[in-house]
Amino acid sequence: MTFLGNLNDNLLEHLVLASITIAIGFAVWLILHYLIRIVVKRAKKDNAMIDHRSLRWAAPVLRTIDPVARALENERRVQRARTIGSLLNSILTGVVAVVTGFYVLIAFQINIAPLLASVGVLGIAIGFGCQQLIRDFLAGIFITIEDQYGIGDVIQTSEVIGKVEYVGLRITRVLGEDGTLWYLRNGEILRLGNRSKGNYQAPEPDPSDTLSTPASGAAAPMGAGPASSALAASADNESAE
Repeated sequence: MTFLGNLNDNLLEHLVLASITIAIGFAVWLILHYLIRIVVKRAKKDNAMIDHRSLRWAAPVLRTIDPVARALENERRVQRARTIGSLLNSILTGVVAVVTGFYVLIAFQINIAPLLASVGVLGIAIGFGCQQLIRDFLAGIFITIEDQYGIGDVIQTSEVIGKVEYVGLRITRVLGEDGTLWYLRNGEILRLGNRSKGNYQAPEPDPSDTLSTPASGAAAPMGAGPASSALAASADNESAE
């Protein structure tokens, strides 16, 4: 009875410690999740330039800004904030869950050293097997944070020129000039130009090209002149004979 009593006491103590650990982990997750929501909400909020006190004197001029451009900029900001917020929440959930799980195992006096070694080996195997996927996600994270391009921008890559319709962590959706919808993996975009951010100017047509087209078209009837005159002369000779 004494052994069973000690066993029950130890089990109860372990359960209490595990419960406290889970409660602390959940509380930390809630607090950090709430802070992330506040940051993302502020980033989504449309803080127009005319709302700043220091720029009220320029409000009449700022109101003349194209509303379409302002709407696109607002949409880009909202999507960027939503993407970063989702990424931060995913990282937070994973880290808190792993750390809390380890502390729960420690509360039950389980040696986690072999488990850590196994997790490390598994992580290396997953890293080698999902290199391209990890590469796409990392590229998408840097594209979003650095704001290299966004919704509504006209971009040029080595494969396509078109308007950006969606920017995700793994792929970018671009509407080509011919109406084709392209899905570009972020890790495969090695060289990119943003025509909407720079001072892009469309190249002027070459005058020689415009002149060569009618000249080539006019060369055909001119070339047909000697042939037709030769045929007419041969017909006259036959009639004279």
